[in-house]
Amino acid sequence: MKRVLIISYYWPPSGGAGVQRWLKFTKYFREFGWEPVIYTPENPESPDTDESLFKDIPIGVEVLKTKIWEPYDSYKRFIGQKKEDKIQAGFLSVKKKNPVTDNLSVWIRGNLFIPDARKFWIKPSVKALYNYLQTNPVDVIVSTGPPHSMHLIALGLKKKFKIPWLADFRDPWTEIDFYQKLKLTRYADKKQHFLEKEVLSNADRVTVVSWNWALDLNRIYPRKYDVITNGFDPDDFNISGTEITSAFELTHIGSLNKDRNPETLWEVLAEICSENKEFNNDLRLRFIGKCDVSLNRCLEKQGLLTRTSQIDYMPHDEVLRESANSQVLLLLLNNTPNVMGIVPGKIFEYLATRRPIFCIGPTNGDSARIIREAQAGSVCGFEDKISMKSTVLELYSRFKMGILQNQEGEIDTFSRKGLTGKISAILNELSEAR
Repeated sequence: MKRVLIISYYWPPSGGAGVQRWLKFTKYFREFGWEPVIYTPENPESPDTDESLFKDIPIGVEVLKTKIWEPYDSYKRFIGQKKEDKIQAGFLSVKKKNPVTDNLSVWIRGNLFIPDARKFWIKPSVKALYNYLQTNPVDVIVSTGPPHSMHLIALGLKKKFKIPWLADFRDPWTEIDFYQKLKLTRYADKKQHFLEKEVLSNADRVTVVSWNWALDLNRIYPRKYDVITNGFDPDDFNISGTEITSAFELTHIGSLNKDRNPETLWEVLAEICSENKEFNNDLRLRFIGKCDVSLNRCLEKQGLLTRTSQIDYMPHDEVLRESANSQVLLLLLNNTPNVMGIVPGKIFEYLATRRPIFCIGPTNGDSARIIREAQAGSVCGFEDKISMKSTVLELYSRFKMGILQNQEGEIDTFSRKGLTGKISAILNELSEAR
């Protein structure tokens, strides 16, 4: 078998969305002639832990680990968190913050830790992997980010070895939705863009997860970008004991930060509740994942908080069961400039449940494209109150008639095994071109 070294910050028992993509590729790589070798931190600062993911790691896969130093202990003390508290991704705030320390901590984060807080792992990792590769050669190196320090580790190895390198972008770098919130100085902004172009210009291939993000990167550095979307694993959906809830329940899975909080939707639901007593009795809202404090404020303002349940985290297999039990699955996109290319990983698992998807986001974006082609649900613009109300009432009508289910649209193109075949084809091209 050919060997591929995968440099990833996220690996089980780390949970959340960041671990899924390359964990699933690793699960199926051997079927396409590739033996994966994983390089990951021994002691990462992970937002969640999910030991159920260990089942997806093939027996005998080599996992290399070295210790990482991250500045989070000092950061937590500065912002008033306890040592055991988790650092949330993006700008999600699960508690009310002190605006002074919050602003200063954001400035420190953006300007002192470039490209990110894992920067201190770059040089030790290049050294450790240089020594490893001297006696354990591989055919291709893969780096997956964020955090984008992983790409800089691969860049360091690229300068020492003639090994083909694939840089995989699960999220953008300087185009990510919270980039403008980092309070960057001109120097820091220039350095981030310089490092980004260094990666884009030196990697032999670059993969991204959506079509619009490929266009965005092409404006930053013109070259070929391969789109390999995320997907779902059919093995995860041999779910027993599922029972659709009897309430008209709208469920959101995953983190919900301030940019994803659809205030117009909550206004619409409150309006329908005031107009329709039966709807008012049937409606339930459920959130599984970390939610920004702004969500509860909005729900309370609209009188919806009493019909809401929230669970901070569930193991992945339990989340899938809850998704399959739901009447309607909410897909809430970030109302940010890069939203056209936002395709959350959960959209593919939503598809696999065959439950209706109700998406709030641009009707011509990449997520809308996937939902439309799979005939999987409805998409309403962020401020399109008329369309939202019409969609909710239609879903509720179908719920009352007992026919709230998806059409059998085509979703096989998003299976994790098929996607592994596509990424393996790229690895084959890279290894054959050496």
